[in-house]
Amino acid sequence: RDEARSYRLLRAPSEAGEERERDQERLLRSGVEEIQLSVLLGLGLLRDGLKIHTAMLLWLDGDGTRLRISELVSDDQDLCEGPFSTCDGILSAVLSQNAPVRLSDLKPNYLLPYYQDICPVQAVCAVPVFEHGTQRGVLVVDRQEAQPFSDAELELVEQTARFAARAIENERVFVQLDRTKVEQGKLYRAAERLGAAISEQEVVDAGVSAASEIATVDFAAFTAFDSMTGGHQIRAVNGEAPQPLVGERFEDNTGLVSMAVRNRHPLPYRGDFDPSHQLLFTKDLQPPSLPSLVVLPLVVRDEPLGALVLGSYEPGAFHEATRSLLEVLASHLAVSLSNARMVRRLEEQATTDGLTGLLNKRALLATAEAKLRSARRFGRRLSILIADIDHFKLVNDNHGHDVGDIVIKGLAQINQNAVRTIDAVARFGGEEFVTICEETDAEGALLLAERVRTEFSKTAFHAKGRTIECTCSFGIATFPDAGSNWEQLFKAADTALYASKHAGRNRSTVSEADGENHAAA
Repeated sequence: RDEARSYRLLRAPSEAGEERERDQERLLRSGVEEIQLSVLLGLGLLRDGLKIHTAMLLWLDGDGTRLRISELVSDDQDLCEGPFSTCDGILSAVLSQNAPVRLSDLKPNYLLPYYQDICPVQAVCAVPVFEHGTQRGVLVVDRQEAQPFSDAELELVEQTARFAARAIENERVFVQLDRTKVEQGKLYRAAERLGAAISEQEVVDAGVSAASEIATVDFAAFTAFDSMTGGHQIRAVNGEAPQPLVGERFEDNTGLVSMAVRNRHPLPYRGDFDPSHQLLFTKDLQPPSLPSLVVLPLVVRDEPLGALVLGSYEPGAFHEATRSLLEVLASHLAVSLSNARMVRRLEEQATTDGLTGLLNKRALLATAEAKLRSARRFGRRLSILIADIDHFKLVNDNHGHDVGDIVIKGLAQINQNAVRTIDAVARFGGEEFVTICEETDAEGALLLAERVRTEFSKTAFHAKGRTIECTCSFGIATFPDAGSNWEQLFKAADTALYASKHAGRNRSTVSEADGENHAAA
C-alpha cells in the first residue's frame, strides 16, 4: 500500500464492504505490479538500445523531500537502496531546474547518490518525470564509456520517462474508478488484456474484446491518424462489411471518424446512426447498415492517434452509461496503443543501426546463431561476407565525418538491395558490414560480393561541391567448410578480408579454409 500511495492509486476511504475492500486490494496489488512490469520493460529496452550501465526510475514520496527507487536495471551490484534526498547532486539539479541534465567525463570521485563507493561510470543523463505538468520523479541513466549522451539519446530517455508516467497514470485511473462491482470487473479484465498487449494489433484486439463485454458489438474498426499528413487509414476490421475496408485510406472530411478525431470527442450524439444521412468513413467506404454506432477518438496528451469504431444491430446499444464505460476504455486503449508504439520504437533502437537502418551487431549475432542452427539441422550451406570500405579514414579526414556517413549509407543501401529477403545484412561497426546468406556456397557468395563491390566502386557520392568515389573489400567464409560455428566462420572471413586488403584492396577473397583461395578484383 505504500507503493500504491506513492503512485496515488489509493482513493478516499469509503464504507465499502469486505468484498469491495478485497477487490480494492486486488486492484492495488495488480496496479503496482503492472506499473513495475511496464517500467521495467521500458528501462530494459533503453539499456539495450543505448548501452546503459544503470537505468533507474526514482519517484517522489508524499511530501516531495525524498526519492525512492521505483524500478531499475543495472550491471552494477554496488547500489544504494535509498531513499535519496531531493537535495543530492544531479537529482537536485534536475528537480530545481525542471529540465534534463547531462554530464560526461565524470571522475571516479564524483558522487552519484545511488552508488555506494567510487563512481563506476563516465556519462550520466537525468530527466524529470511529469504528470500533467506536475513533477513526480526522475529517470536517470548512465554508462561506463565517456561518450556524452546525444540529443537523440536524450529524446529516447525523455520518451521512456513519459512512457513510465503514462503507465502509472493508466493504472491509477483504473484503480480510482468508482464503479459498481460489475463495471470494475469488466474494466479490470480490459486492463489485464491491454496490459499484456505489446503490439498495435494486440492492443486493438484486446480493446475490441473488452468493448464486447461492455456492449453488444457486431462491427468494430480501428483507424490510425497521421498527424503529419492529416490522413486516416483503416487498420483493422472485425465483423462483416459490404466491401473490403482494411488498408483503405481517406483524407480529412465531414465523416464521423474525421470529425471525432478532429474534435477529440465521441460521435454521433447518443450513439444513433443513420447511414442514409451520416458518413462514417467516406461516401465510397461504407460500413454495414447499423442503427447503433459510436466513434471513440483515441487521444493521448491531446494528440489523436486514431479512432475505435463500434457498431451494433441492437437499437440504443450505446446508451449514456455504456458510452461512459466505453470512453474510459478508449482512454486506456489509447495509452496502451501509445505504449505499444513506444515499445516498437525502442525495440527498433535495440536491434537497428541508427545511421543505416540495417541490423546492428547485437541483432546480427542473434540472427547468425539461428541461421547456423537451421543450416546444421538441414545440412545446408551458409556463407558470411564481411565488407570493409577501403581507406575510409582518409574520407573522414579529408571530407569530414558527415561525408563519411553518406558513404557508409551508400554501401549499406547497395548491400541491402543486392540480397534476398532470407539474407541478413548488418552494420557490424564503423565502416564494416556483415552479410549472412542462407543456402549459399562460396561461389554464390563470391558472385554477390563482386556485384556489390563493383556497383559501389562505380557509385559517385556528391557532397560539399565535391565528387567522391570509394571502393570496398570483401572476405568470405562458408559453412561448414570454413568452420562449424560463428566464431570460426567469422575469423575465416576476417582473415580473407585481410588477404583482400593485403593484395591491394578493392577485391573479394574466399577463405582458404573453403578448400582453395579464390580472389576476384
